[in-house]
Amino acid sequence: MFTGIIQKLGTVKRVSRSAGLVLEIESTAWMPPLEDGESIAVNGVCLTVARHDAARFTADVLRETEERTYFGELLPGAKVNLERALKAGDALGGHIVQGHVDGVGVIAGLSPRGRDFRLKVKCGRVMAAQSVLKGSIAIDGVSLTITEIGDDFLCVDLIPTTLSDTVLGSKRQGAKVNLESDILGKYIARNAPRQGLTEEALAKAGFI
Repeated sequence: MFTGIIQKLGTVKRVSRSAGLVLEIESTAWMPPLEDGESIAVNGVCLTVARHDAARFTADVLRETEERTYFGELLPGAKVNLERALKAGDALGGHIVQGHVDGVGVIAGLSPRGRDFRLKVKCGRVMAAQSVLKGSIAIDGVSLTITEIGDDFLCVDLIPTTLSDTVLGSKRQGAKVNLESDILGKYIARNAPRQGLTEEALAKAGFI
């Protein structure tokens, strides 16, 4: 479990496909040090540290993960967002992020709004339908608030710190991003009546 608050930027040093996709990622030293077997979010994807030293770690990528993300297109030199798993008692600064990516979005534009910027992402109809205005979404692992939703897109607003301290600052129009919807929104979308959330349905569930 993660919060979507990025702790470090890493650099992909090696991509291996000899027996499935393996990523080797370099970053500055972690305190406390990483441990083999711990979970770490890489651009929003929960991976397991297979091996590590003070400066690098490697992680195996499941075929399912490769199919749901753009990790198959990562090349050495690519920057990635990194976040260690949440521990009991840690501050929940963003929102609950599982690291289970729902799919890949495409950046449709980045426009200035005074000091800030609005990022528009083409996300497809399914993800747009299960997203909530002013709700949360993880984009490349960054916890962000949805400020606009269309039939197949959504927008988030970014402060300058987010652009400078995460990979989102280097993304351009047409670039791919990993998307994870808010877990609460997914459960509601999965279990809500097909005809919509009606007063009758709320009464039947005991809410009114």
